[in-house]
Amino acid sequence: MAAPNGILLVDKPGGITSHDVVARARRALNTRKIGHAGTLDPMATGLLILGVGPATRLLTYIVGLDKDYLATIRLGVSTDSDDADGEVTGRAPASAVAAVSREQLDAEMARLTGRISQVPSRVSAIKVNGRRAYDLAREGVDVELAAREVTVSAFLLRAARPADEGCLDLDVAVSCSSGTYVRALARDLGAALGVGAHLTSLRRTRIGEFAVKDAVAVDDIAADGLMAPARAALHVLPEALADPEQARALRQGKRVASLGRAFTGPRAAAIDPDGELIGIIERRGAEVKSIMNMPEEQHP
Repeated sequence: MAAPNGILLVDKPGGITSHDVVARARRALNTRKIGHAGTLDPMATGLLILGVGPATRLLTYIVGLDKDYLATIRLGVSTDSDDADGEVTGRAPASAVAAVSREQLDAEMARLTGRISQVPSRVSAIKVNGRRAYDLAREGVDVELAAREVTVSAFLLRAARPADEGCLDLDVAVSCSSGTYVRALARDLGAALGVGAHLTSLRRTRIGEFAVKDAVAVDDIAADGLMAPARAALHVLPEALADPEQARALRQGKRVASLGRAFTGPRAAAIDPDGELIGIIERRGAEVKSIMNMPEEQHP
């Protein structure tokens, strides 16, 4: 039996880590070679993309894709982690929360849309001197992270409803660039409104062209749920078709003339006549060359 090879879309449940999902996938697929394209916090649910076997090489081209989230922000309470898993650090009077108008909400959410400078949460996975910020925070180390430029293409209010202790829950939809922290959006919105806020739920629904509706539950992970490397690559890059001679040359690391189907942009997924992924190719003047090759499939 061939070793598993492909991309796996998993709908992560709340209460477990992304590493837990990887561990379960390793047991279910009987392989150690599994990686992921961006973690989700234990509280968060939704789309987690795993690379299995040689297809882990594709994760490099997936991890930086834009993402969509559905989230709930609670106005009136701040936490040290900017989400519901942290310790409460501040509470606003119920009267202050009640005084927040829809016009104020719309204005401050608009200010957090577009190209913005964002300070990540202190319990993020960002490395500080070689260590994860969340590990340092758990040890009581005062972590100060530098602001970074991110793009929030949509930050939309879907519903608002009263919550416990005079708080207000906001259901929002967020579309953003990779590296954006929705927890930090919640924190910054609460700060701008003067009442504090934190995230109480987060669900990732899209990464690039990969959607959570196509994902499997953790308990349903199986080899027949793997997306073939060629299909996955074409979710990320345009297609370039190679004839048998070109496919052979690319696999040998040689440059070839532009392939049968023209593609836009500097890179493409090179596909052989059997529909299998040769690798990722890049333009080099009038020619193209593989910058990442997949092992050739062995057929009986």
